[in-house]
Amino acid sequence: MARAFFIVMDSVGCGGAPDAADFGDAGANTLAHIAEACAAGRAEQGRTGPLRMPVLDALGLSAAVRLASGDAMPGLGAEPLGRWGAATEVSLGKDTPSGHWELAGVPVPWDWTYFPVTRPAFPETLVAEVCRLAGTEGILGNCHASGTEIIAALGAEHLRTGWPICYTSADSVFQIAAHEGAFGLDRLIALCEALAPTLHATKVGRVIARPFTGSEGAFERTANRRDFAIAPPAPTLLDWVQGADRPTHAVGKIGDIFSHRGIGKLHKGKSDSELFEHLLRLTDEAEPGSLTFANFVEFDSLYGHRRDVSGYARALEGFDARAGAFLARLQPGDLAVFTADHGNDPTWRGTEHTRERVPVLVAGAGAGSLGLVAFADVAASLAAHLDIPAQGPGRSFL
Repeated sequence: MARAFFIVMDSVGCGGAPDAADFGDAGANTLAHIAEACAAGRAEQGRTGPLRMPVLDALGLSAAVRLASGDAMPGLGAEPLGRWGAATEVSLGKDTPSGHWELAGVPVPWDWTYFPVTRPAFPETLVAEVCRLAGTEGILGNCHASGTEIIAALGAEHLRTGWPICYTSADSVFQIAAHEGAFGLDRLIALCEALAPTLHATKVGRVIARPFTGSEGAFERTANRRDFAIAPPAPTLLDWVQGADRPTHAVGKIGDIFSHRGIGKLHKGKSDSELFEHLLRLTDEAEPGSLTFANFVEFDSLYGHRRDVSGYARALEGFDARAGAFLARLQPGDLAVFTADHGNDPTWRGTEHTRERVPVLVAGAGAGSLGLVAFADVAASLAAHLDIPAQGPGRSFL
C-alpha cells in the first residue's frame, strides 16, 4: 500500500497572497526576500553567498515562488523535476492552527479572538482566573511582546515574585512564561492546560506554556514548550486516515496543533535536527498505507520572529541538504509533499507572521506544474494517494 509524507516547513511562505494588504502584508515574501538578501551579501552571518537550496529547487521551489508572486529567487532557477505549485489560504488568519487545519482539509469557519495592543491587554476576569489557577496574587507582562524580550525584561521580577509572565502577539494566543526551576515545569504546564478551556470557549486559538531557565542577564527558553490548541471544528486528514484503519505518525508540533486528534504515534524532539532524524527513520519504519505528518518549526520560532535573515537562510540550506537524504530513502509508491502554513518574512517590519501563499512541492508524482491551488487541496491529494475518501472541500491535484 502507498505511503504519504506530509512535511510543513513552518512559515516558509512565497508571497503573493491576494488578501495580503488586509493583513498589512502587501509585498511580503519570505523566500524571495531571503534569496535577495543572500545574493546582495546581506546574510553573511554563519554562511555566505547566494542562497543554496538545490534539492527543493529541483522539485520546483523557485518556480513556485514565481507562480505565487511573480518574484524571483536570485541564485535559484532549476528546471523542475517534481510537481510544483503554490497554495492560497481562505481562513481569516495567518497563524499556525489556521494554516495547518486548512492544509489538512478544514478551513477555519470562525473569526479568531485577538487581544488589543494595549497595556493591559487582558480583561480583569482573565487575569483573575490565571491568578486563581496559579495561586498567585498577580501576573507580570499583560501585554503584546516578543517571548525572548519579555523574559529578559521580567525574568528577574518573576523570580522575586513567583508571578507568571503572561503575554500575547498578533496571533490568537495567550502565552505564559515561567522558570522551570523556580516556578516548576509541571506547574506551568498544568496551569496552561487548566486555563485552555476558558480561552478556547472565546475562540482564542492557543494557550502556550513557555518555560525558561537561567538567571538574570542569561535567561533562555527551553525546548519544553507545550501548546494547548482549540480542537479543529471538523475531522481532518489525520482523522480520515485513522478512520480508514491506517496508521498515522505525527512529528514535532503536529500533536499539539490538532489537539491529538487522529494521532497514532507521536515523535517529539528538542530541535528540528532531532525531528528530522525521526522523519528519516520513518522512511524505513512507517507502515504501508500510513501517513507521516511533520512540522519543522525553527524557521519560524528561531529566525522569522526574530527577523534574523542569516539564521533563516542557514536553516533553509541545512534543511535542503537533509531533504536530499530523505528523498533518497523514499520507497517506490511513496508520496512526499513539502509545503508551509503561512509566511514569516524576516526582512519585514515587526516580529509577526506574514500573510503569504505557500509553495507546494511534490515528490513521487512525476513532474509538471500544479498551478495555483487551495490549501485544502493538499489534504484531498494526500487522501487520493492513500486511496481513502476525502471529507473536506479540497480537490486532488494528483
